Amino acid sequence: QVPLVESGGDSVQAGGSLRLSCAASRDTYSVYCMAWFRQGPGKEREWVASISGDGSTYYGDSVKGRFTISKDNAKTTLALEMSSLKSEDSAMYYCAGNSRMFTKDIDAETSYDYWGQGTQVTVSA
Repeated sequence: QVPLVESGGDSVQAGGSLRLSCAASRDTYSVYCMAWFRQGPGKEREWVASISGDGSTYYGDSVKGRFTISKDNAKTTLALEMSSLKSEDSAMYYCAGNSRMFTKDIDAETSYDYWGQGTQVTVSA
């Protein structure tokens, strides 16, 4: 069973908004630090944002001020509110998590143990 399941990906016009969600499967327990990564066509996977076990949030420079990450600890669900979308935001978005309250390298793929299969976001100019 896939540990994390993303949803909410869609095709939107530039300047629009979208909300992505990520839910942990019932077999994935104690997920504290969570993050969003994305990978555009022909590009390396890029860190987008993270939220640590105490609720502290961190953002990549390209999305700061436009995206908001949040987490419902009771349900172990993660959300990414995206606004002022640009064509360069088009990518497959992946949810990731681990069982640590705090993560040193919060923007590194290797810091996360659980991954989803991704949800596609396409932004048209």
